[in-house]
Amino acid sequence: MKYLVVLCDGMADYPTEALGGKTPLEAAVTPNMDALARTATVGLVKTVQDGMKPGSDVANLSVLGYDPTVYYTGRSPLEAGSIGIDMKKTDVALRCNLVTVSDEPCYEDKTILDYCAGDISTEEARVLIEYIEEKLGCEEFRFYTGVAYRHCLIWNNGTMELGGLTPPHDITGRPVREYLPLKMSLNGAKLQKLMEQSYELLKDHPINIARVEKGLRPANSIWLWGEGVRAELDDFKEKYGLKGSMISAVDLLKGIGKFSGMRVIEVNGATGYIDTNFEGKAAAAIQEFENGQDFVYIHVEAPDECGHRAEVENKVRAISIIDEKVLGPVVDALRRMGDFKVLVTPDHATPLSLKTHTNDPIPFMIYDSTKPAEGVDTFNEKTAKETGLYIEEGFRIMKDFADA
Repeated sequence: MKYLVVLCDGMADYPTEALGGKTPLEAAVTPNMDALARTATVGLVKTVQDGMKPGSDVANLSVLGYDPTVYYTGRSPLEAGSIGIDMKKTDVALRCNLVTVSDEPCYEDKTILDYCAGDISTEEARVLIEYIEEKLGCEEFRFYTGVAYRHCLIWNNGTMELGGLTPPHDITGRPVREYLPLKMSLNGAKLQKLMEQSYELLKDHPINIARVEKGLRPANSIWLWGEGVRAELDDFKEKYGLKGSMISAVDLLKGIGKFSGMRVIEVNGATGYIDTNFEGKAAAAIQEFENGQDFVYIHVEAPDECGHRAEVENKVRAISIIDEKVLGPVVDALRRMGDFKVLVTPDHATPLSLKTHTNDPIPFMIYDSTKPAEGVDTFNEKTAKETGLYIEEGFRIMKDFADA
């Protein structure tokens, strides 16, 4: 038996007037999802428990069968592990976004204009983060380059008592005053100073001057959030008896794969956006199955990014492309190999109207080639709810899926 998960990050949504009252999943062209759904188990699952922040970290841990109340130590440690940082027990990791802020003289008066600095490339970002490390790095603080706008700060002998720092994608378009580290906790003073200093260093950096001349948004500040301590996950193979592989463009998922003992697969051209190498991810998954892996987790970030930007047409398009270029080819290959199961689900909802994550229950389907079920004609939020099946503790879905 082979096991495939296609995780469509942020795919779930609310009905929107721009789509005639449909959700993006309802509006998308998804013949492969729908074909599986007709004989699949379909329902709703709550991947983010009440009281926990609805992030991809918590939600993907749930989908993979790790109870976040037991295993979650923060988002950044997972990303830090992905890029090869060996954290000490006394370290605190923080996500270090490159963002675009407005140009008011006082940092507290600034507004976050773009949480990803105009889709800055990894190559440009590396120059900026290395510059920040050169100027602000010290024994207490070290900056590490990640992918695109996503980077990492390690705080030696840092504290977790920061009052809950805010992801920049949750406050795009808002003044930062109420969300600054010092506003959250007195312990955040050092972090806020780093953010303020970063603006002075980056606003006139040659990389940003060149970006502005091209009509692009500058990466003129860092934004710190997602604090956490060193992560420890049980080995996935020991937990479920399956040799697993993780395919994703983002460090968070690569980190989860690494800490759970999976093979982490790099795909050229995987960006985390709608321009990602969808075909390459499918080909990599097929190759992993052919090489003897039992379980492959394909994470596609594109729907989530489109949700954060309120890009209606792109979110619909992203879902359609996943169906055509990822799910379809991999399922066709699995049919040639023998018996298989497929889990298709988002990790959380990223409604276009909110431009951020929610902890709403999300649709899922589990297809088993050996055990046809009474499914639904089309796979979406509405049909999933109508089945009446509801998994309240999301981390239990993997046991249901992985049991032969």
